[in-house]
Amino acid sequence: MSTQTLTSDSNVIRSKSVLVSRTQPYSDLDLSLTLHPDFHDIVPLTDIDAVKNAVKNLVLTNFDERPFNRRLGSNLRALLFEPADKFTISALRQYIKLVLEQHEPRIDQITIQIQDNSDENRYDITVGFRVISIDVEVDVYVYLIRIR
Repeated sequence: MSTQTLTSDSNVIRSKSVLVSRTQPYSDLDLSLTLHPDFHDIVPLTDIDAVKNAVKNLVLTNFDERPFNRRLGSNLRALLFEPADKFTISALRQYIKLVLEQHEPRIDQITIQIQDNSDENRYDITVGFRVISIDVEVDVYVYLIRIR
């Protein structure tokens, strides 16, 4: 990566160039700890599945759940018992967008659709995004449920 800057004193131009190709696939552990039938080892998630898993984990993580990064997460649990109105849905959307923009550099073009299912005491959330390195549009479905 190279960097140059244009300043009034030295007339140097600063620009950023970013490497966009990648040879290693993204990899992550499947938290369900599914064993491979032949190798009897944990099956890792790769590429799109790894990014989808990371997005889902970030959305469902609440503050103070990660020991050394207490402010990581979207803290949606704080809004579950608020009145089910457009203000709560807007706050849910803002929290999700903020955590993904700050902590998931592999994605962009984030779209969030939230449907209020008050009859079932839940929110249905669909997060759409583009995985930057492989230029693929992906949707992740999550639901938040209030248990009384």
